[in-house]
Amino acid sequence: MPAVLEATRNLADRAVRPETPARLRLWTALVVIVAVALFAATSVLMAQTQRQVRIIGDDAAPRAATASDLYFGLSDLDAQVARLVLSGDDDSLAATQIDALATYRDRSTQIDADLQQLLGASSDRATSLALLDDLAVYRERVWQALATTGDKHGFYTQATNVLHLRLLPGAQTLREASQERLDRAYAQKQTTQRWGIAVALGLGAVLLVMLLAMQVWMARRFRRTFNPALLIATILTIALAGPAAIVFALQGQKLGDAREQSLTPYLALSQARAVSYDAAADTSRYLISGGLAYYKQDFAAKSACLTKGGACGPGGETIIGALPPGPALDRWAAYQRDNDKIIGLADAGKRNDAVAALTGIRRGDAAFDFSYFDDAVDQIATARKAAFDDSLHSTRTLLTGWTEIPLGVAVLVLVLVPLGVRRRFAEYR
Repeated sequence: MPAVLEATRNLADRAVRPETPARLRLWTALVVIVAVALFAATSVLMAQTQRQVRIIGDDAAPRAATASDLYFGLSDLDAQVARLVLSGDDDSLAATQIDALATYRDRSTQIDADLQQLLGASSDRATSLALLDDLAVYRERVWQALATTGDKHGFYTQATNVLHLRLLPGAQTLREASQERLDRAYAQKQTTQRWGIAVALGLGAVLLVMLLAMQVWMARRFRRTFNPALLIATILTIALAGPAAIVFALQGQKLGDAREQSLTPYLALSQARAVSYDAAADTSRYLISGGLAYYKQDFAAKSACLTKGGACGPGGETIIGALPPGPALDRWAAYQRDNDKIIGLADAGKRNDAVAALTGIRRGDAAFDFSYFDDAVDQIATARKAAFDDSLHSTRTLLTGWTEIPLGVAVLVLVLVPLGVRRRFAEYR
């Protein structure tokens, strides 16, 4: 009877033991496969996120800023031409003429540079080329308005019509296209971000459970309570998956907040600044036209847009928010009072006094108060642009190294797992 029992035990051992190496190989293979999937996918998604952040920071956001800058430059260009036409050959306004001419040249250089930059995008090329042609026509009409000794008003009207009917709508098209490109870049990055979090947490949890289950199974089967190599691999998995998910989420939050709190307000403020210059030019146009009511109404619409928000571009399609409460809004209110004063003088037949109030450089004169307003807007815009740039830099810093870190951890885990089971396989040789 003891012999029978011994024989039975030996048969059972031979029946069971061969399964153990197979199961161990299966555990090892599954853990390695999931580990490779986790670390490779995390590395690829991190690289994709870095690339998309570069697209936002180096292409989409700058192009949106350039398109807004172009719209602003065109608005100010016509405002300077209006000042030149209004001052005419009056020697008492020589300082105004010099300042307007210098600003006109600066804006022309800025506009040319913006258009050259926007020509780089194939989707914007046709619109940019059309704008270059329209700009040539505009400059020709401006030259005729400044060079003629006759009907300056007629040539200037032709020039400003080219600006408002062709140049500004074209610039608006470029601005909308750049905004759509920026929206797509953010949407694509958010998709990658969601995949990254899902992969880091999902596959990380699967790998963690498999490593723990493998250690429990090995402890029971081989009567070992501690496997240093597999324990280190488990710790490395936790150390990678958790922080990777946090990095994916944190960079998305940082860049999203930067867009909402800095970039979008900056672009809106650039639009508002362009509208303010065009509105200020309406004051000059009113005097040049001899009191055409359209310019008075146009100024009122643009001023309401600046103070209350709304649509006030060519055809009413330019949507901006109101100026932020504070110095900029208060200083625009001062310019509104200057405009009302100038219109009142012109309507009373005191054109020379109206021109003096418009071009004067003392506090209470329109030129001074508008410059004071524009300085406040520029300070806010500069601060918002700097805040976005800082957030972009910190986001890039946060992502630095995360393409290589998963690969490094992968190498360690792929070494540790076989190392942890090597001695167990040796027991079956």
